[in-house]
Amino acid sequence: MAQATVAPPSAGGAKSKLYPDAKTALDGVVADDQTLAVGGFGLCGIPEALIEALRDSGVKGLTAISNNAGVDGFGLGLLLGTRQIRKMISSYVGENKEFERQFLAGELELEFNPQGTLAERLRAGGAGIPAFFTATGYGTVVAEGKETREFDGKHYVMETALVADVALVKAWKADKAGNLVFHKTARNFNPACAMAGKVCIAEVEEVVEVGTIDPDHVHLPGIYVDRIVHNPSPEKRIEQRTVRSE
Repeated sequence: MAQATVAPPSAGGAKSKLYPDAKTALDGVVADDQTLAVGGFGLCGIPEALIEALRDSGVKGLTAISNNAGVDGFGLGLLLGTRQIRKMISSYVGENKEFERQFLAGELELEFNPQGTLAERLRAGGAGIPAFFTATGYGTVVAEGKETREFDGKHYVMETALVADVALVKAWKADKAGNLVFHKTARNFNPACAMAGKVCIAEVEEVVEVGTIDPDHVHLPGIYVDRIVHNPSPEKRIEQRTVRSE
């Protein structure tokens, strides 16, 4: 597996982590056979520009840790379409026909996780906790092959932490030091993915100067973020549009 590295920012001064575009931000970081943690829930809070740049980079053999795999032709569905993802570590994959086809054909590896377990595995990875015990999944196929233990009369299954070579996340606002603010529901798996990545690249809609964001309003400190990409006008595609007559 290739080791991700981070070069100094190409623009914006010594303290700036801002890169001119998604392609430049990925240069020297992504490589074949890496493990990537990708933020988002459905199509909410996904790093659209970074995923497209990852597709264009041509890297392959990827293991993607993500709550889901987007939809056909958008989000991580783009990388499934180009066969760049070898394995998914996910919670929900029901909106992607190509995902289903590849999995049933034996072309795609899949490691299913209960959603809360997936979130905690990422959080543990970012916190340096190698493993933890949870009652979720005990006595089911989720626990097969895993250590189990009893605490105070209740049974638990041990889950290991997840650490990624690279994290790709989406935030609403960032200062040039990488302090991030997420917008409402987009604050889903993004913080946990960011902390679990050895290198984190954040795609943001608004970039401000250092010191502009009130420290009390920072959702993720810049210590976790290595590079920033400004994408002021993401598509923000609606996953399922529901309408009704008056």
